[in-house]
Amino acid sequence: MSWTLSAAHTAHLARRGGQREDERAPAQKDTTMTLITTPPPPTTTPTPAAATPAGATPQTATPQPAASTPHVRLERPLEGRDAEILTPAAIAFLTELHDRFARRRHDRLAARERRRFEIGTGDDPHFRADTAHIRDDPSWRVAGAGPGLEDRRVEITGPTDPKMTINALNSGARVWLADQEDATSPTWRNVIGGQLSLFDAIRGQLSFTSPEGKRYEVTAERTPTIVMRPRGWHLPEKHVTFIDRAGRELPASGSLIDYGLYVFHNAHALIAAGRGPYFYLPKIESAEEARLWDDVFSFTEERLGLAHGTIRATVLIETLPAAFEMEEILFALRDHCAGLNAGRWDYIFSIIKTYRGRGARFVLPDRSEVTMTVPFMRAYTELLVQTCHKRGAYAIGGMSAFIPNRRRPEVTEAAFEKVAADKRREAGDGFDGTWVAHPDLIPVARAEFDAVLGEEPNQLGRTRDEVSVDPADLLDLRIGLPVTTAGVRGNVSVAIRYIEAWLRGLGAVAIDDLMEDAATAEISRSQIWQWIHQDRETAEGTLITRPFVEGLLEEVLVEVPRSDGDRFDDAAAVFREVALRPEFPAFLTLPAYAKYLD
Repeated sequence: MSWTLSAAHTAHLARRGGQREDERAPAQKDTTMTLITTPPPPTTTPTPAAATPAGATPQTATPQPAASTPHVRLERPLEGRDAEILTPAAIAFLTELHDRFARRRHDRLAARERRRFEIGTGDDPHFRADTAHIRDDPSWRVAGAGPGLEDRRVEITGPTDPKMTINALNSGARVWLADQEDATSPTWRNVIGGQLSLFDAIRGQLSFTSPEGKRYEVTAERTPTIVMRPRGWHLPEKHVTFIDRAGRELPASGSLIDYGLYVFHNAHALIAAGRGPYFYLPKIESAEEARLWDDVFSFTEERLGLAHGTIRATVLIETLPAAFEMEEILFALRDHCAGLNAGRWDYIFSIIKTYRGRGARFVLPDRSEVTMTVPFMRAYTELLVQTCHKRGAYAIGGMSAFIPNRRRPEVTEAAFEKVAADKRREAGDGFDGTWVAHPDLIPVARAEFDAVLGEEPNQLGRTRDEVSVDPADLLDLRIGLPVTTAGVRGNVSVAIRYIEAWLRGLGAVAIDDLMEDAATAEISRSQIWQWIHQDRETAEGTLITRPFVEGLLEEVLVEVPRSDGDRFDDAAAVFREVALRPEFPAFLTLPAYAKYLD
């Protein structure tokens, strides 16, 4: 299989020297990283088959091989245009990905649990001694921006249904985070429907007509560069089963399904358009997890006939362990890395989750009081900018949750003011771009970055050498504010309303003039769990107990508008499981997906 790179990609690789791993300058090549990995098993490349006819069943699309041959099995019949995405050739590629990387994925997830237990029992995270040579070596740099990623001053985020895809492409943002993760409820229809939306959008053939008859089309002359976010390593895809070489059946990896289908179908079309296959990598917790992704990318490039380094990734630093390994993560992905993102909401959730049982000094106040200016969040973001610019990587800011309300001008004005202040702080701190969740916020964010960047595409020249962050700074959770009854009730209300919408297939939901997604719902339920188990009292003197929270839950269920087919009863059951039981599920989406999502 041979392919021709676009002029933009050819020029970009020439600027980088077009170097593969084995062609680097000695100073870079000799810089090694101590990473524990499990070698992948040998595999063979399946021969692509002919396209699956529309309406074919899983048996037609995936003939059952012998038990000793690894394969994937679809657990749902193909519907509508599914066969355009779930072709035999694409399924063969998914099989290869799982055959090579599924075992290492499970090893990494087990390592996560071990590290979480260690921290929970008193071993605080620290900057790794075994990788100090990487941090101390000034010579290495990451690949940096690929074609179409040179200017990232404003990125819009959102799910990949047809309407939201069109709105994002018409938004005027420089980049669109096409989100198959926290802003998407992973129903099977959303998973495959999102792939179809992206497939059509990349080929200029996407349109949508709403049930009310309103037609949506892409009209922008310049559309944003697409950076797709697959699900994290921890999430399974229960509608696809992987059967390994020993005949064992396991749910497929949601990350490999999302990534594999997107890159298989769209890599060459994106390159031909002068851009490329670009990804946001969520929930990374270690450099070893980043190295796993890097190996996935290298295999994909070889398998699909892409030049090494064509794929680009931006890693979300949204877990506490990852904050202590930023340079190592960049190094592990250096041939494919474009930058890091400050995933603020998941980062707060990660801190609560990690330190939920470590005592009163690790208990945070009301969610609304955990702002980007509290000490531990300042330390985290300043270290991120310094780390990125030291290595030639872009630093992308996070998403302010405030959104406008076109029916309420006072809400819109307040949202504009708060978002402007947030983006002014990020631009002043040296970030190269930022996220927004609504098209009306793009001019607000752009104005703040334009004021600092001018005509320059980035702030890589601001190395922030004056920044000095040590482990104690990243773990200083002192804010000095109480938990209030209103804060407890607000968390219950947001969690219930978000989970109910998620169970109906909605991943990004406007609640009380804030954009909520899975990350903010995780904060809400994990704070409830921690407040109960740490015997916290509200500022009003009420002990936060399970019966107290149950009472608030019943109040919320009485107040929310009910309708035929709503999922509030199921949402309440999920909330009780993830917030009120003695056990703490690592992610609320895991039990909710397993039990309640189609």
